[in-house]
Amino acid sequence: MTTEPTPTPRSDLPSNDLRSRVQSLRIPEDQKQSGGRGGLWLLILLLLGTNGYTGYRWYQLQGAPKKSDAAEPVGAVSAANNPTDTGASGTSAAGGPASEPVDSPKSQISLESRGYITPAKQILVSPKVSGTLVMLNIEEGKRVTKGEILAEIEQTEYKAELDRQLALLAGAKQRLLELETGSRPEEVSQAEAELSEAQNELAEAERQYKRQVQLSNQSAGANTNLTQAETNYQSQQRKVERAKLALDLMKKGPRVERVEAARAEVRQVQADLDRAQWRIGNCTIRAPISGTILRKNSEEGNIVNPVAFNGSYSVCEMADLSNLEIELKILEADIKKVRVGQRCVVTADAWPDRKYEGRVDRLMPIADRAQGAIPTRVKVRVPADEEGVYLKPEMSAVVTFLNEDAPPAP
Repeated sequence: MTTEPTPTPRSDLPSNDLRSRVQSLRIPEDQKQSGGRGGLWLLILLLLGTNGYTGYRWYQLQGAPKKSDAAEPVGAVSAANNPTDTGASGTSAAGGPASEPVDSPKSQISLESRGYITPAKQILVSPKVSGTLVMLNIEEGKRVTKGEILAEIEQTEYKAELDRQLALLAGAKQRLLELETGSRPEEVSQAEAELSEAQNELAEAERQYKRQVQLSNQSAGANTNLTQAETNYQSQQRKVERAKLALDLMKKGPRVERVEAARAEVRQVQADLDRAQWRIGNCTIRAPISGTILRKNSEEGNIVNPVAFNGSYSVCEMADLSNLEIELKILEADIKKVRVGQRCVVTADAWPDRKYEGRVDRLMPIADRAQGAIPTRVKVRVPADEEGVYLKPEMSAVVTFLNEDAPPAP
């Protein structure tokens, strides 16, 4: 059996008529019987190719996105959606200084990087003495001023120690005063009277001794009486000498060494008293700065002991939310685009319509070897009325670094 050649598509049919083109590809009945499955697969492939070409042309003519529908570049914000849009006057609706819009030409943008907001100074408010918290005036988000009382620690033990040191100091001062003042006139008069009495007794002992010597020379007296009289006479001489020395010492006053020792004792007790007063004063915990309470770490009735916690324990954490920074890590390949003092625009992911002015504050002296980046800090200027309202620690933010030829902020 001979196989007839496959008919070619008719050229007189219109090219845009899909149905006509398909009919022109129909295989005669005798060829269907002779072609078998090979002809069937060829027909399927031709149909698929035709449908694909037609769909592609329809997509090009009808479904291509218009240029007006393209997404705006990263960081661009329209004036209608930006509540801080300055307009021509350069001031916001609130009347404050307006930040620079981010939808500036790409030639003014040097680099964009994502980081996290952090306080420039975050303080752990820790107790300096141990004890039980009897009062707590701490609440997360509360704004406090410097010196405001945050907590009170029980003072009973510290007050008792303070009273004890006050008594010891009073006794040490009196002993020092006694040494510095010296002997009273009455004491000097008493020493003089004792010396006069000793001198009288010496004179009597001398008379008795001379009498016994005379009797001994005349062989009228016993040697025993002479010896006793001589001993008594010498004893009275030493007694007079002691009385004279005692009177001289009383008139000269105490030794300088004793006075200095008494003064040192006073200083020692005074130091112990100062420490007791310091402990009493630190039973009242005050805010070290003006700022906002970030975390509350204690409750009334808790026993605090800074020694047991190696100084890492705190009753709360606080920070000044008007002094914020953005922690960034700039890749080593891009660090040449960043310099200290460079102007930036900061946008928090939570508030994409709010722009804040920033400046590169510092580049850290040590790179992050694992990430191949340089840690960088960007200072953010937060208006006084927005402190702690929009920008909060640990929030993510995008920093747009501007070129030198970018227009200055209004």
